Amino acid sequence: MLRILLMIIALAGPTWAETVSRDVFLEDQAGERIRIASIRVDADGGYALEMNDAVFADHFLSMRPFKCLEGPEKHWCHVPYPYTTNRQTSVDLVDLEYDFLFVWKGSGEYGINMWNGVYYRLVAEGDALVGTLHEMDMDLLAVPPDSGVLRPLRDQDIIESDPDSHWLPRLIIE
Repeated sequence: MLRILLMIIALAGPTWAETVSRDVFLEDQAGERIRIASIRVDADGGYALEMNDAVFADHFLSMRPFKCLEGPEKHWCHVPYPYTTNRQTSVDLVDLEYDFLFVWKGSGEYGINMWNGVYYRLVAEGDALVGTLHEMDMDLLAVPPDSGVLRPLRDQDIIESDPDSHWLPRLIIE
């Protein structure tokens, strides 16, 4: 419980009795950051997210539109979670993790392989939340979850990854 409270305080900051805004970045191996979104967190832990569309390029992959960050060797394509979440951080940060799902593809590849899913697990580090890259099969989200299930991904579905093997191994909210 203390761990969850520390994460919420890190997200909301010292003035958590008010609404606060934070920026969301993806960071590459060299420490270069791309601001991909901003988030507004209310005192009750509810949040609203606004993606920074200016940094994403439009791609039509596997018969679907995607917004992708174009890297030299890989493209990072945002996969908006298609089902309901509470958009709440008062208990844990899983809803927020679901908002930053990506799938990567080689920059020269035509289609997209949904088993190349990227999931960032968030933890508090000082005044920031830092997400470390994990891998997952996005096909697990192809079918709507059972009624009443808001979080269909299980721990065994999210696999720790080698951060050195990917272009954008960290997500940072500060």
